[in-house]
Amino acid sequence: MFDRSKLNILPLSERQHKMTVNDIYPLDAETPDYENEHLNIVAERIVQARKNGKEVIWMMGAHVLRRGNSRYIIDLMNRHVITHIATNGACAIHDFELAHIGATLEDVELYIKDGKFGNWEETGRYLNEAIVRGYTDKIGFGEAIGRLIQNEEEDLVIPHLDISIFAAAYRLGMEITVHKGIGYDITDQHPAADYAALGWTSGEDFLRFAYVVSRLEGGVFLNLGSAVMGPEVYLKSLSMARNIAAQRGEEIRHFTTANFDLIDFTDFQEEGKPTDAHYYHRPKKTILIRTVKDGGESYHISGDFSVTIPRLYQLILEYS
Repeated sequence: MFDRSKLNILPLSERQHKMTVNDIYPLDAETPDYENEHLNIVAERIVQARKNGKEVIWMMGAHVLRRGNSRYIIDLMNRHVITHIATNGACAIHDFELAHIGATLEDVELYIKDGKFGNWEETGRYLNEAIVRGYTDKIGFGEAIGRLIQNEEEDLVIPHLDISIFAAAYRLGMEITVHKGIGYDITDQHPAADYAALGWTSGEDFLRFAYVVSRLEGGVFLNLGSAVMGPEVYLKSLSMARNIAAQRGEEIRHFTTANFDLIDFTDFQEEGKPTDAHYYHRPKKTILIRTVKDGGESYHISGDFSVTIPRLYQLILEYS
């Protein structure tokens, strides 16, 4: 097997970054105009769902944070608009680094040349040690990271606590789940990575997420920039939830889904043929078509997250 103990692990102070806290929008920032009638509908559905006490699930890839949206998400959490956040290991990494050193996003092309990419001490050590403690305490991956950042565990200094989504979730007692695979993230390279702990805590988060999906009737599910993880975790969770609901004579069919992506579709509600490239696009097939065919409604929002997310935030406040 590969011996991780031989890796040359460098401090974050030696890394160049392509993003800093200055790239995160303030709540009152002027953002580019964006008009999309479907986005208005999605915002209205979110507001109505919360008025009715229903779930609003926010599943995202890390690119949503990279485009400067942390404060918008945290404010929606504080307002109890978002009821559950689900994400991946990369999101935890960027959230932690921004809170800890005020910067993130290494230059992969630069550092992969000599194997420096991903081999950074603070990110690998702090996050993995938090996961091991989470495993010991039998809590989920997301909760363990939120606790690390919020409580500044292990003498960790967090000068930018206000822009950490994970810390905000922990303070609010709100579920934030991380759905990862081994080898997806730079933290898996570090010698401190305990794969049993990673698997158990992420498995715990999968079951927590599935429970929230079991309450999706009348609610809203948003997938923001996750091409594989989001659709697949959602699909399996929904099947599990519907399995038990059916045994009780209940339904989980009347809800709204929305997929946010740079990709645009001519017709996002038509599955197409196996010879069409978009036929294999998981967000389209799973989130926009198959899981809403028997009672739900779906919407596709195309555009850069630096534009679509701020506009969604503004619309939610307008409709609230």
